Amino acid sequence: MDAFCYDLRGLKCPLPVLKTRRKLSSMTIGALIRVETTDPLALIDIPHFCTEDGHELLETVKTETGHSFLIRKR
Repeated sequence: MDAFCYDLRGLKCPLPVLKTRRKLSSMTIGALIRVETTDPLALIDIPHFCTEDGHELLETVKTETGHSFLIRKR
């Protein structure tokens, strides 16, 4: 299954989490989303969001400009 790429680069806290939550709510269970961010706080906020909302954080990767998170909707 291919991951939906969600480019949230340039957005500051709390927008990456809020937009990720909204996008995931419209996706089917088991769907994959790759979230691209530049906000340094996303490294804390996205994993916390996944834990709180019950989604599976499959991968966190440091990129040249920020981070990339691979999430499976639960």
